[in-house]
Amino acid sequence: MITLKEVSTKREMRAFVKFPFSLYKNNDYWVPPIINDEIAGFDKTKNPVFKHADATFLLAYRDNKIVGRVAAIVNWTEINDQKIKKMRFGWFDMIDDIEVSKALINRVSKIGKQHNLEFIEGPVGFSNLDKVGVLIEGFDHLGTMITWYNHPYYKEHLEQLGFVKAKEWLENYMLFENLNPDNFSRLSKLVAKRYELRTMNFTKTEQILPYVDKMFDLFNSSYSKLASFTPISDEQKAYFKKKYISFINPEFIEYIADKDDNLVAFAVTMPSFSKALQKANGKLFPFGLFHLLKAKKKPDEAIFYLIGVHPDYQKKGVVSMIFESFYNTYSKIGIKTLRRTPELEENTAIKQLWKDMKPVTHKRRRTYKRML
Repeated sequence: MITLKEVSTKREMRAFVKFPFSLYKNNDYWVPPIINDEIAGFDKTKNPVFKHADATFLLAYRDNKIVGRVAAIVNWTEINDQKIKKMRFGWFDMIDDIEVSKALINRVSKIGKQHNLEFIEGPVGFSNLDKVGVLIEGFDHLGTMITWYNHPYYKEHLEQLGFVKAKEWLENYMLFENLNPDNFSRLSKLVAKRYELRTMNFTKTEQILPYVDKMFDLFNSSYSKLASFTPISDEQKAYFKKKYISFINPEFIEYIADKDDNLVAFAVTMPSFSKALQKANGKLFPFGLFHLLKAKKKPDEAIFYLIGVHPDYQKKGVVSMIFESFYNTYSKIGIKTLRRTPELEENTAIKQLWKDMKPVTHKRRRTYKRML
């Protein structure tokens, strides 16, 4: 018999976060989170997302053993401001037993009906900066710190439960040796001159901080038309600034500004921490922090996390300036592989950015939805 329990204590929340560690034990491709960091992200007194969202964390038990988990999420900004009556679910993991998945999903659906919502969709997080999607292809490729990994049966469970495809994301990688600077260096100079733009390069974290809020404002405006978009609040800006900026090499961030010092484009990349996180196995101490710092100092792989262009400058070649700057930076560092985080299948503009770089689609992930 399967029983569900809502997480209500610190001990239960730690169990919620640690469940995947047993589910993916000895899996070569799963990348574990830092346990305490994940717990802090679910703390309603620390994460400002809870000013605009509610979440119910559920654990599934059989014979007093955890066999599944899910977070049921209601994003009030999405519901009240955007008029999208969506019940979200994320952090969805379970053993290969359809009855476990059914019990978890049914409870999420019940919460959605209590709020008079129209459909359920997931797996998704609270916003666009969270992880997204069930992996449906690419199970034999290493995950990243900003994506979920899952067993192939997740897709089958959701489809058996009546879910259909909502959105699909692609993940690509590019070999640095395949990049031809001739494809963007000449255009970069022409664009900079025509629109009076300049590239902003950084060597210290404190140089970046004054521009982070402007970057998030630009993120909101450049991504607003995408179907999955929910805006980032001022409180969330401060939270993400504190949480992530220290992790990123200053050289891995590029801003493009106009003559009045207004940001018109940005790109945030980071070294790959996947192997370091596997070695850390959920803990910063005693050795986890060492592995992460080593990965940050001597990376051979870069992850393109976020890239955005102001609507007034889209399709004007501005991204060529970002590519040229990164090409010069990566050449010095010794980067060998570039990876893209999930891109919406429908986002044709982003596909155009990479078309000359011989991208290889190695993963696909999908959110599923079902009417309530």
